[in-house]
Amino acid sequence: MALPVLSSSAVKFRRVLAQFPQELSLAFAYGSGVFRQAGASADHGETNMLDFVFAVDDVVTWHMTNLSKNRSHYSFLKFFGPKNISTIQGYGAGIYYNTLVPCNGRMIKYGVISTDALIEDLFHWNTLYVAGRLQKPVKILAQNENSKLQAALVSNLKSAVLASFLMLPESFSEEELFLQIAGLSYSGDFRMIIGEDRFKVHNIVQPNIAHFQKLYSSILQGCPQVVYKHQQGKLEIDKSPEGQFTQLMALPKTLQQQITALVNPPGKNRDVEEILLQVAHDPDCGYLVHQGISAIVRSSSIVQSAKTILTAGAKKSVIYSLKKLYKMAKGELKKPS
Repeated sequence: MALPVLSSSAVKFRRVLAQFPQELSLAFAYGSGVFRQAGASADHGETNMLDFVFAVDDVVTWHMTNLSKNRSHYSFLKFFGPKNISTIQGYGAGIYYNTLVPCNGRMIKYGVISTDALIEDLFHWNTLYVAGRLQKPVKILAQNENSKLQAALVSNLKSAVLASFLMLPESFSEEELFLQIAGLSYSGDFRMIIGEDRFKVHNIVQPNIAHFQKLYSSILQGCPQVVYKHQQGKLEIDKSPEGQFTQLMALPKTLQQQITALVNPPGKNRDVEEILLQVAHDPDCGYLVHQGISAIVRSSSIVQSAKTILTAGAKKSVIYSLKKLYKMAKGELKKPS
């Protein structure tokens, strides 16, 4: 099954991409500079910062080439060379961001992640940082023929659906499902308390229902545990303990580990399957899944944010944080009805 790619006249994005080393296994643009969000003005997407992620097979070589082409993009860390930059990249979510970079008349932010680290996150939700971004609509700008990466991209979407099923009631709307999916990577993120618009998830989903449908419809239609009434935008799922156990057993490895850690008393070594069977019968099953996701996101978001001080430098870190606080304050003034 191929991952749905949103069609777009992406000339402005490809012009940005041309400024960077081309050895990319995957490149995508995401965020409010790419997809319209609720409450934003018509020209908001033309002025907002553009966000990119580049997945590369050889991180050291890519940074070495990029330092020779775009040295000014880096903070003081450029003086430590590509190997040390790559080492710092490995901490937190395994992604290195250069932010507030002028490019073709726009401000951009771009993150670099190794292909292997991305595949691990997509399959296992080690950090849910980049995997979480790929659970929402993105604009794919470049993708090589790495079959393992392709399988990981699809696996990530399926996992997002199953985790959301476990946290939703027996019957719900498409919009409720997409809100749940879009919120996965923000669960436990301390920036949602201070630094992000608390209505961010609603603002992402509400104007982009069609994009979410394009991303998930084939997965929903092929899922044996859901009745997908596409024309009515309604879904019904199996909430029996047997159904929930099947879903729990199909979750990414790291999330299973987090859930079992919540339930299993210290010092008591029980089989993961036995613990998940207990969780499947627990009325608080959905809450335990949510807590497990929050634990993953909390850990990676704290380390990744701390890394920003190094990767962006003190001045850019302050400017970027102030911009986030400004957006949060605007969101408070524009509460969705």
